[in-house]
Amino acid sequence: MKIITIYILKKFTSSLFFSLVALCIIFVIVNLLENLDDFLDQNATIDVIIKYYLYFLPEIIKLTIPISVLLSALFSVGNLSVNNEITALKASGISLYQILMPFLLVSVLISFIHLYFNGWIVPKVNQKKIVIENQYMNKISSGGPLYNLYFRDSPTKNVIMAYYIPEEKYGTNITIELFNNQIHPRIVKRYESEKLIWDSSQGNWKLVNGLIRDFEDNKITFQKFDTILAEISFTHEQIVNIRKTTDEMTFDELEGYINLLEKGGRDVRKQRIDLYGAYAFPFANVIVIIFAVPFSSIRRKSGIAIQIAAAMIVAFFYLLFTKLGQSIGYAYNLSPIVSAWLANIVFFIVGLFNLLKTRS
Repeated sequence: MKIITIYILKKFTSSLFFSLVALCIIFVIVNLLENLDDFLDQNATIDVIIKYYLYFLPEIIKLTIPISVLLSALFSVGNLSVNNEITALKASGISLYQILMPFLLVSVLISFIHLYFNGWIVPKVNQKKIVIENQYMNKISSGGPLYNLYFRDSPTKNVIMAYYIPEEKYGTNITIELFNNQIHPRIVKRYESEKLIWDSSQGNWKLVNGLIRDFEDNKITFQKFDTILAEISFTHEQIVNIRKTTDEMTFDELEGYINLLEKGGRDVRKQRIDLYGAYAFPFANVIVIIFAVPFSSIRRKSGIAIQIAAAMIVAFFYLLFTKLGQSIGYAYNLSPIVSAWLANIVFFIVGLFNLLKTRS
């Protein structure tokens, strides 16, 4: 069985490589035709265009891996079926489930690699891609200073900042308002400062050159200060993430950004569904294997044409149901995790049902 497993996986991995390369080439050519006018209008050199598509390649791979896994499983198992090797394996006592197992193990490994790749590699490369888009494709830059920032640091604390320069790690015209309670808020203290500075070595904020106003016992008292610590929970990195697009954020940064929005009183269910959906997407590699192996193990007169059509149909309905499931979850107030994983759960159950129906 070990020799057979190596033989099957060799066919699968070679098909996976060629499928992925072919899909990436098609994607790049189509995208280049769409954007070529913009590059020419901005006098972009060939070096710039090559760099752009090298930076774009991880995003393309991220999107095409599940389809490549699906196609390679159909091709490799379909080829075994056409050559009567599946029949020979079954005749020697090897069931369809045993044939499926190596594919499942490899697809699980691919899924975890895909997850890390999507969440922590692609966003870093996207930052370089977006720089070129800003310069040569007339897209709005996400960089630069931030203006008129308002944060709800806690239910009883507001932080207002007129201007923040991420490169210098400081903001100007700072106001921090403290309230007595959340139900019937009444201001009890107000900090007004010229500057708020992030101390990277200490991991905290410092207010510089300001005034503290106390509103207690129906009277107002004033106290000036040169430098004091500011008890603020959000960090410099979280503020920097505000100017990034979600495509530029790692999963950790995106989680921090969502938490920051939530502190400000925003409804973040949609953002959480999108984040959990990004975690769920790589495991489509496992689901397509459960569909592809049983389907392609049965020899058909129509050959590879039906297999390609089936691959496209499964991929289309999976992507459609992914968006539909997330929309349903948001509309009917389902848990963000359930909403994000709904498509995977449904297709996994359907795939298992299809597997059990297939003659093993």
